[in-house]
Amino acid sequence: MTRIAVVEKEKCNPKKCGDWLCVRLCPVNRTGEECIVKGNDQKAKIDEKLCTGCGICPQRCPFGAIHIINLPEQLTQEPIHRFGENSFALYSLPTPMFGKVVGILGRNGIGKSTAVEILSGLLKPNLGNIGQKADIDNLIEYFKGSEAQKFFENIRDEKIVVSFKPQKVDAIPDQYQGKVKDLLERVDEKNELDKVAVKLDLTKILDNDIGNISGGELQRVAIAAAVLKKANLYVFDEPTSYLDIKQRIKVSKFIKELADDDTAVLVVEHDLIILDYMTDLVHIMYGKQAVYGIVSKPMTTKAGINIYLEGYLKEENIRFRDSKIKFIEKAPTKQAKQNSLVKWDDIYKRLGKFELTAKSGELENKKVIGVVGENAIGKTSFVKILAGALESDKGNILGDIKVSYKPQYLESTDQLVAVVLRDAMKHKAQLITPLDIEPLMQKKLSELSGGELQRVAICACLAKDADLYLLDEPSAYLDVEQRLNVSKVLGNVISKREKSALVVDHDLLFIDYISEQLLVFDGVPAEKGVVNGPFSMQKGMNMFLKDLGITFRRDPESKRPRANKPESVMDRKQKSENKLYYT
Repeated sequence: MTRIAVVEKEKCNPKKCGDWLCVRLCPVNRTGEECIVKGNDQKAKIDEKLCTGCGICPQRCPFGAIHIINLPEQLTQEPIHRFGENSFALYSLPTPMFGKVVGILGRNGIGKSTAVEILSGLLKPNLGNIGQKADIDNLIEYFKGSEAQKFFENIRDEKIVVSFKPQKVDAIPDQYQGKVKDLLERVDEKNELDKVAVKLDLTKILDNDIGNISGGELQRVAIAAAVLKKANLYVFDEPTSYLDIKQRIKVSKFIKELADDDTAVLVVEHDLIILDYMTDLVHIMYGKQAVYGIVSKPMTTKAGINIYLEGYLKEENIRFRDSKIKFIEKAPTKQAKQNSLVKWDDIYKRLGKFELTAKSGELENKKVIGVVGENAIGKTSFVKILAGALESDKGNILGDIKVSYKPQYLESTDQLVAVVLRDAMKHKAQLITPLDIEPLMQKKLSELSGGELQRVAICACLAKDADLYLLDEPSAYLDVEQRLNVSKVLGNVISKREKSALVVDHDLLFIDYISEQLLVFDGVPAEKGVVNGPFSMQKGMNMFLKDLGITFRRDPESKRPRANKPESVMDRKQKSENKLYYT
């Protein structure tokens, strides 16, 4: 049996664990061997050949820094890449296919970005030999007899040219200065800038400075830059982050149209509805976060997503999650009306050239209300008005309530997580443990990843004593499982405390999973926004989807919402019956 030992260096703290606790406890060390020793970096170092897998050090490490993993028996080869001794290991790679959009689905920290960077040529793998870099012939030999062998042969023979859209688009202004148009003209090898700018709604910002555009605009600029290069394999790492749902649908259609007999597309995506909508096949990536990652064989998108939710790969006899992720089929029934929590009366707010209006409405107690709408349509402004962080020009907020607000953009300071979440410790079982905050406690906010910072911000918001919890884009930076886990945590808080929550988000599966009612924003981005509702989920989603021109059904197996293919039998049927949400 193959065994690997991984030490998460940022968690390993020998001074605070009782002076090298793992070294002192190791049974192999007690026989006179050196299985666990003090490394040159003053962190624990484990000899994988001497390790017996007794399980003592990972169980007793107070910081959860050590992982001893017995790998599946079918992993007979060395990893395709290992980041260092006792570090993350990646086994196998996804397979691009011409004429297809292939998706990659998996948790954060499982190696998705590493895999696509290797395929894109940005990272030279070491085939498990630390400090070395494999050349193309080594890779061809490593993958002998598989589809990947043919892929690397084509790379060697220059039959495949790769264009890569990176995950971290917010780093673009640090690398490029000047106008958007200048950047895109520099990479436009197809002479199709005007055409692509129209398809991605970039025409109005071409003369803007790259450092002065929004996250959603940066994302679309990055997609455009990748597509304007002459390539026959396009790789997109999280192409819909920062985008609203209308832009996500538009970008999905655009990416899907790239695939033809001469072009392959590979996509990493956490929004299951969008992944389902744009891909033909998916690879599931499983393993253990920050420890190792394995890529499954490709499968149809519908089957792949359902298997991912099930947590069991039948063909490979691998259970990669202890429990299923379940969706409940929400029949369009009338819910009992609760007491009113807060009301608003004909709200009007002008912000520069933008106008926001909200006719009279109310939020009921003990409800989770989802909020949907395009970017720059006033969602955050309305949330701030309810929170008392922004005053309306006309109209009133009726109701004396305490509000806890998690903003869209999160501050990263040098404060310790433990200090920020001091009040949350009394809700350890309800918040700290299920949100997996404990390993982050001794870190500074500035040291956290986007997903870690998001979970800390959600925890801080829900730890406060409030009548209404306002969460602005809580799914950003979270993977599929973390999003659904946050849904459960929020649902438990609302149920047990008998409070209410307003949740603004662009992931429709997340909104569907969490919400009992819906606020729908429409209007013209950056010009005017109109608040409608709250409505029942059926009525609100029907209104919202009509504007998008798409319909949703329930998957009969997993009960998850799925977008119908445009002009399919079900799409036409639901549109004719004006039942766009699900039947």
